Amino acid sequence: MLRDMFKKTYTKIDTRYRAPEAERTEKQEEEPGIPAGMWRKCNKCGKPIYVEDVRENFYVCPKCGGYFRVHAWRRLQMVTDPGTFEEWDREMEVSNPLNFPGYEKKLEAAREKSRLNEAIVTGCGRIGGNPAVIGVCDARFLMSSMGHNVGEKITRAVERATREKLPVVLFACSGGARMQEGIVSLMQMAKTAAALKHHHDAGQLFVSVLTDPTTGGVTASFAMLGDIILAEPGALIGFAGPRVIEQTIGQKLPEGFQRAEFLLDHGFVDKIVERKELKQTLETILWLHRKEEGTAGGDSAGNGGGARKQAENSDGIKGSLLSAVQSRAGAVIRSAWDSVLLSRKADRLVASDYIDALFENFMEFHGDRYFKDDGAIIGGIAEFHGIPVTVIGQEKGKTTKDNIHRNFGMPSPDGYRKALRLMKQAETFGRPVICFVDTPGAFCGLEAEERGQGEAIARNLMEMSGLKVPVLSIVIGEGGSGGALAMAVANEVWMMENAIYSVLSPEGFASILWKDSKRAGEAAGVMKITARELYELGIIERVIPEEEPACKETLPAIASYLDQALSRFLEDWRDVDPEETALLRYERFRRF
Repeated sequence: MLRDMFKKTYTKIDTRYRAPEAERTEKQEEEPGIPAGMWRKCNKCGKPIYVEDVRENFYVCPKCGGYFRVHAWRRLQMVTDPGTFEEWDREMEVSNPLNFPGYEKKLEAAREKSRLNEAIVTGCGRIGGNPAVIGVCDARFLMSSMGHNVGEKITRAVERATREKLPVVLFACSGGARMQEGIVSLMQMAKTAAALKHHHDAGQLFVSVLTDPTTGGVTASFAMLGDIILAEPGALIGFAGPRVIEQTIGQKLPEGFQRAEFLLDHGFVDKIVERKELKQTLETILWLHRKEEGTAGGDSAGNGGGARKQAENSDGIKGSLLSAVQSRAGAVIRSAWDSVLLSRKADRLVASDYIDALFENFMEFHGDRYFKDDGAIIGGIAEFHGIPVTVIGQEKGKTTKDNIHRNFGMPSPDGYRKALRLMKQAETFGRPVICFVDTPGAFCGLEAEERGQGEAIARNLMEMSGLKVPVLSIVIGEGGSGGALAMAVANEVWMMENAIYSVLSPEGFASILWKDSKRAGEAAGVMKITARELYELGIIERVIPEEEPACKETLPAIASYLDQALSRFLEDWRDVDPEETALLRYERFRRF
């Protein structure tokens, strides 16, 4: 059934519509013929397409944009540097663990058709100069179903990558388990997953690329275990096939169900990448995960003197910074309520503005791997002066449409789980974490409670406290209650001069204590929520000056200051032992 479901329907239009030899007229004989194979009929849009155009377009239909399947060696040619790929385990003995009748003949036919020994090609090569272990499934070989040999090749490749400290990139394309091998095929799911667990525990990267189709036991094992999961547009991805689901539930499935875009919306894919951009995307990912001595959270272990000394001298630093801000801002006296209004201004800079201004090669990742991708949280990996970092921000949006999509910066449980996933990923690969905090508070709604808003926030607080990489949180606008704290359990917390950070909104404070929300301005004055007040209380380490309120025009000056401050932060924490990094963060909050 699966074979028929994914069967190609290419047609050579130059031969199908040509009259048989005996029926051709003299005029037809004189007409110039179309060389065989120059034209094909797209099995997605039905239009005739020139084969050479398809090749030049990375085997994507130039008429409808539909993706054609590509075999393993063609895929390797697309993504690896020329002449760098070395195949591993090219030949393996036939495996027929159940002595299934006719299976060996079927394997022989598949080998003859595909010119492959098995349904996956594995080996080592370079992508943009970056070494990686690569495996590519080939649908021509029994729909790339996963039998013993496929599982064995993947496992051997991953184990060797772990020993040689190399990243792994696997291209999944499969109809699932191989029925002729029965329970032995099922065991390959556990075997490949276990090998990837060892690889992950060793701090090595695994990038999974999902192509059309990725279903069954492959989806339920190695394909969905990537540290980073990419997908090609429109790829069918799911556990059970669409026909099986429809027959089981007796309903027609909605348009786009189980496609890559569906999985992105539901939090299971980091990024959808067009085929023409895939090599560059992989190159950037591998570059940002390169292993270097002396990086924060890496193999080097300093004595923590820099951070410890900084903590010991915090009073002197604090006093000088505060006086500088006060003297500069002396001519502009703002009340606490003024700061509240400025922090909420519609044209105030948002997280994405700071990310674009401060970091290079930012690559956004999506999803919490459980339910959804929350637009109120953006995050991914980037470079700061050549240093790989993880950047996460609470995003309010700039237009009305964007505000709605991002729920006005109020994260759901899915957003906090996405943020935590990215932080744990940063810990695995030794990257510092930079968070931009800007939220009125966590989203309060029926669905948020159903999915565990309180648990999600509590989990972030606990897990962030123990992260073994430096964490910096910058409050750039509103820092509302636990919704803000869930991204601010950091080694240092900074605030923009006109930002606020509070237990709840002034309106809520006035309503609860005085039963009158109209006294919000008065409440702001007694809550101690401004950057200057929190600096004096020792809640934050630095105030970022705003000579004018943060907006598009003032971004260059603010970014210049932040650039220098971030450089100092990363330098101070670069050689701190990972265990001490977590301990210093614990001690920071223990004193309150």
